Amino acid sequence: MVNQAERTGMPKLAPATGQPDLIQAIAAKIRREGPIPFTRFMDLALYHPQFGYYMRGGENVATPEAAPEGMGVRIGWAGDYYTSSDVHPILGQALARQARQVDERLGHPSPFTVLEMGAGKGLLARDFLASCATSEDSLGERLRYILLERSPAMRTAQRANLAPWLGPSAQGSAARVSWVESLDDLAPGSVAGLMLSNELVDAFPVHRIKIVQGEPKEIYVDYQDGRFCDRLAELSTPELSRYLQRLAQQDIRLPEGYTTEINLAALDWMRQVARVLGRGVVLTIDYGHTAQDLYGPARQKGTLLCYYHQMASEDPYQRVGEQDMTAHVDFSTLATVGEEAGLQVTGFTNQMSFLIGLGAEQLLDAYEPGSREFQGVIHLLRPEGMGRTFKILAQHKGLSAPELDGLRYKPFFGTALTAHGTAG
Repeated sequence: MVNQAERTGMPKLAPATGQPDLIQAIAAKIRREGPIPFTRFMDLALYHPQFGYYMRGGENVATPEAAPEGMGVRIGWAGDYYTSSDVHPILGQALARQARQVDERLGHPSPFTVLEMGAGKGLLARDFLASCATSEDSLGERLRYILLERSPAMRTAQRANLAPWLGPSAQGSAARVSWVESLDDLAPGSVAGLMLSNELVDAFPVHRIKIVQGEPKEIYVDYQDGRFCDRLAELSTPELSRYLQRLAQQDIRLPEGYTTEINLAALDWMRQVARVLGRGVVLTIDYGHTAQDLYGPARQKGTLLCYYHQMASEDPYQRVGEQDMTAHVDFSTLATVGEEAGLQVTGFTNQMSFLIGLGAEQLLDAYEPGSREFQGVIHLLRPEGMGRTFKILAQHKGLSAPELDGLRYKPFFGTALTAHGTAG
């Protein structure tokens, strides 16, 4: 998720603002149970079934014109943040090209399944399907495209943007476009093909910890006098200690006063992905870092940010339910947990290198320099922006170390990703 402004650094003790019903629901929970771990607060703020940022009907529609009065579109140039697919369709086109290569490595299975997890407005799926519809191979005929989405509002946007591929008059494999709400809805080993996500993991609720007198303490959320505020207490789960032990095995030890995030939900998700994939490739696209970088001295206050109308803030207790919240991804631990669950690391790269490996430079030749399309591609490739900020972790299962065009250019040393040197 990309913003166009600097962090605003709003005061921590300002009265809580945001969606009133959501604030009251969270406050009531705290009054009943006492302070709650930050991960629970973030989960409610984003995914409360009635009032959460991603869940409320009408606010995640496909276009601003379709939003009810007083409710704005959340994702896109007019929203709180935008994604690569809002900039140019090249990412979807590149992923379709990469899928064809995976399809070849798998021996052209029928069906070839693409499972997109957290599909946003459906723009990436739209661009992917459009690219497959224009190809002369058989992939479009064998393709089954599944969107995993828990938000009813997002599903509405996805159906609107995927309308040409739905219904009896759909193009090619349109009848094979379907939805599930959870990876639990899919049988173990049922996917042969490509599993992908774009800016999903960064939106998982995170635990926040701080090192106090040499020991990790967890940040809980309390509610006092109309304000949400931080409270330090013991770790809420042993999983946090195990996570820190993983970091210590990579010679990463957090210094006194260090505040950061730990995304346990991402590890559970990675294990589920490994369970569902039978044969094929997993591509995780997000902004994040290796563990060495993420937990380095440059990020002593963590990476948690909130987005509202293209403005970034460090205060999660303002605009509750009306702003997005996100934290950078620890790709090293994702890779390690994936390996433990049966996913081998294929490679690790950034968006610029991935797109160039899949023909972005040739696409640029087809556009007039300075045109909107030309500038869109440049925006996604720019080294000081999205080109290097976004990383791609590729993993495989049931294949023998496939060589992928998206990994042709390697911007990192082979040992950068994990302690075992499996970055590729």
